Amino acid sequence: MLDPLSPVPMYVQLADLIAKQIETGKLAPRRPIPSESQLRGEYGVGRGTVRQAVALLRERGLVFTVPQRGTYVSGGEGD
Repeated sequence: MLDPLSPVPMYVQLADLIAKQIETGKLAPRRPIPSESQLRGEYGVGRGTVRQAVALLRERGLVFTVPQRGTYVSGGEGD
């Protein structure tokens, strides 16, 4: 879970948790990650935190976003 007392920013902690789910196969390649509202509800964080975490995952090359469709785990051809 996220630790609000940690020196690591909340969005980095959230990105790391999602990255771990991708690494372990809980989130499969070319499948969507949970929606912004699902992540907000599950982890009790704000919209900005979720958006920063997803942006960080995109920078790391772990996910890609399709406008009007959602954010998906990278790993297939053409990502």
